[in-house]
Amino acid sequence: MSAAALSGLALPKAARAGDEKRLVTLIDLSLCDGCPGRELPACVSACREINRDRIPEVAASIPMPWPRKTIEDWSKKRDVFNRLTPYNFIYVHRADVEWNGQKRTLHVPRRCMHCDNPACATICPFTANHKQPNGAVVIDQDLCFGGAKCRTVCPWEIPQRQSGVGIYLHILPGLMGNGVMYKCDLCNDRLEAGKLPGCVESCPQKALLIGPGKDIEAMAEERAKQMNGHIYGKRENGGTATLYVSPVSFDLINRTMQRKPGQPDMQPGVKRGMAGTDGLGKTVLAAPALGIAAGAAGAFGWLSRRKSEVKKAGEDNG
Repeated sequence: MSAAALSGLALPKAARAGDEKRLVTLIDLSLCDGCPGRELPACVSACREINRDRIPEVAASIPMPWPRKTIEDWSKKRDVFNRLTPYNFIYVHRADVEWNGQKRTLHVPRRCMHCDNPACATICPFTANHKQPNGAVVIDQDLCFGGAKCRTVCPWEIPQRQSGVGIYLHILPGLMGNGVMYKCDLCNDRLEAGKLPGCVESCPQKALLIGPGKDIEAMAEERAKQMNGHIYGKRENGGTATLYVSPVSFDLINRTMQRKPGQPDMQPGVKRGMAGTDGLGKTVLAAPALGIAAGAAGAFGWLSRRKSEVKKAGEDNG
């Protein structure tokens, strides 16, 4: 059976954001059981394996950024899997609730929502963050300075920073940037190769599916209707490419979540904070970086070498 068939839907050969062929993920909370008996949930394990070599070697001495003086180094905490980190793009939250007079446990996979109009991409002053044609929101680690503006404008604060890596080390370390922001990219490289995201492919309960947007949206509506349930992600933050369906209200699920760094909540109806102010917001937040932009010239040589190394590595492995 092909990888696409395992998803329950056929992956389109071309997916364009904004039309009926864009990809959307469905996460059915009536099916996810948290993978009892496994050390890690299958989706978490698959994601970690796929991305285990993504982050380059961290600098032995990480420059102290000014004026923030905050270093985020997860290189010695790579085994953490109960929250989002630069080394862990998905985790599963356990929600113990009382619903219709009965106690019930739900398991909620949490990762990037891949918003339809992502403020994180709009706000990035270095255009390192993009909404891809297939719907994935992807951060280019070769362009990211780790300023974390993307995390600031994300209602779920999804992107996570690893200090001591990236282009900032080759420009003005300590004065400009603080590493690279990392998050789920929907396994964009796998999608482009006609494969499924690791979390979708590995789920033993088929609680995660991916397919053309209109098909998945219709499936979400139908499943929610059948279970007299609820949908999350359709309107939140202006709409997303990740739809959750649940037999339990998301307001109740949200009450089981204590929002902490790397552990987002699920507030129903959360608004897009930058709506109507995208252009102004980007200009304002970019201003400090633009003031130092003259020092960026030296980065082009490094970036060119980095691209060549990545290309050669791909050819050697191909």
